[in-house]
Amino acid sequence: MALDGITAAAIAQEMKSSLIGGRIDKIYQPAADEIRFTVRGTGVVHRVLVSANSNNPRMHFTQTTKENPMTAPLFCMVLRKHIAGGKIIDIYQPDFERILMIKIESANEMGDMTVKNLILEIMGKHSNLILTDDNMQILDSIKRVSHEKSSVREVLPGKEYTFPPSQNKKNPLLLEKSDFLFSMQLQAGQKLQVFLYKTYTGISPMMAGEICFRAGLEPSDSCQQISPSEGEALFNAFAAVMELVRQAAFSPKLYYHPNSHRVLDFAVIEMTAYHALEQKAFPSVSQLLESFYQERDHAYHIKQKAHDMRRSVTLNIERCVKKKEIQQKTRRDVADMESWRKKGELLTANIYAIAPGMTTFRTTDFYDEAMKEIEISLDPTKTAAENAQKYFSRYNKAKRTLAALETQEKRNNEELLYLESVLNALDSAADEADLAEIRAELAESGFVRRQTPKKGAPKAKKTKPLHFISSDGFDIYVGKSNLQNDELTLRFADSTDIWLHTKEIPGSHVILRTNGTGEASDTALEEAANLAAYFSKAKNSSMVPVDYTLRKHIKKPNGAKPGMVIYLTNRTTYVTPEEEQVQAMQAL
Repeated sequence: MALDGITAAAIAQEMKSSLIGGRIDKIYQPAADEIRFTVRGTGVVHRVLVSANSNNPRMHFTQTTKENPMTAPLFCMVLRKHIAGGKIIDIYQPDFERILMIKIESANEMGDMTVKNLILEIMGKHSNLILTDDNMQILDSIKRVSHEKSSVREVLPGKEYTFPPSQNKKNPLLLEKSDFLFSMQLQAGQKLQVFLYKTYTGISPMMAGEICFRAGLEPSDSCQQISPSEGEALFNAFAAVMELVRQAAFSPKLYYHPNSHRVLDFAVIEMTAYHALEQKAFPSVSQLLESFYQERDHAYHIKQKAHDMRRSVTLNIERCVKKKEIQQKTRRDVADMESWRKKGELLTANIYAIAPGMTTFRTTDFYDEAMKEIEISLDPTKTAAENAQKYFSRYNKAKRTLAALETQEKRNNEELLYLESVLNALDSAADEADLAEIRAELAESGFVRRQTPKKGAPKAKKTKPLHFISSDGFDIYVGKSNLQNDELTLRFADSTDIWLHTKEIPGSHVILRTNGTGEASDTALEEAANLAAYFSKAKNSSMVPVDYTLRKHIKKPNGAKPGMVIYLTNRTTYVTPEEEQVQAMQAL
């Protein structure tokens, strides 16, 4: 979700309770749109992150560090000049807007005490961080906005600071029943959810939907549809949420997508509409935001790092698919090859009955049980023997084509299956070490160029497979790449361990340890099968077929690509991947 007014209120409350009276110490600008500074209090040092990033604008305490540039950017130098050593005297949120203001008392060049304002505007792509003096004159901003960029509002040194253009919204902290019900009547055709977030400042669409849910109403219902009692219920739900804000009774939580462990949303007020989702509570708003944005940034970083490999793999998959279409057409073209051989033999058997210049010849088809007649097309410029030879030549050419085709199809299908397994591994990659291993695998298979390590660079660490423990204590291991699948299955696993893999679907190799017995509980087997289905291309499908057999039945053909194995003895079970079960088994 976007960082809304309620989250901004929670940040202001948390920072105000910790930073008032503290002095700003070190100030850094590790990125073009991000400032970090430390605040020293009574025996406590707080690290503060303030970002005007277009995608992730925010302010919160942080425990992380970033590498700083050798030369401080201009805005960082301006901040050091005006607020370094300054004392924080107030932190507030004006009119419940998505704006956070820090008032700082500091000495000017003459030694006189002055007040500066550090203002974070959380406005998506228009987010900005602005420093003003006590008269609200702009000293500088992290993003300068000239008249050419915005004819509505300039943000430049020397200009007077004005708040972003108002959308005529109302402050929800001043909520009154009569005004609320009257406003709802004026917007009778508006949906309830839209009415809430378009009428009141700082209310996100997600929170508007939550208020409707608490009132027992559908967010998509129009204002004119609801009865007076339902209107009062909506007001009461809204008032209850705002009372939580007044009392600073925040419940910072992350909410996860039901079909994957990816974060769906975060909120600082309990989201009762999300009661069925997996949740994780945090002791502070800062810890919530740090975790949320770290996870988002990490996922984005990994996605960007994998981009070139994904593109290469996707292009090769498309090439294999096109090749497969051509091969299928070729197979259709030679589908009648047996009829060509038959026609050649029938012409040879009747060679003396065929007169020169004939364009067709009818004869009994002695290959047919019913002994039906067959008509054979002839080239009138050729003799009977030459016509027969033409059919034999066509048959022999098709026979050679088919023999080569079967080899090509086998190679192409194996390559397609392999590439899809790599794509699945890229989707599951959790860190750069995983990506490095996948890149090494692709280089070994000739799909990307092998990278020459820089002189003196540390040797890449070998990643380990995922380790899970079944609910009844069995160890289960899951490969994260095809090279790791080979290592896990062919070298790590014992002959009596159970090997699992989705049937004819790209996915990870899974090893269920049996401690030499060759047997495992039905529970462990079911949970291992769930892992095999979850870490496969079919993770979002139902009734996924999973083959399982003892490791001793698994063979790797000579010359086979990484992760490619064969087996003849196996059983198959069907499972629907469950995220909750995967999380409950504790990946180690």
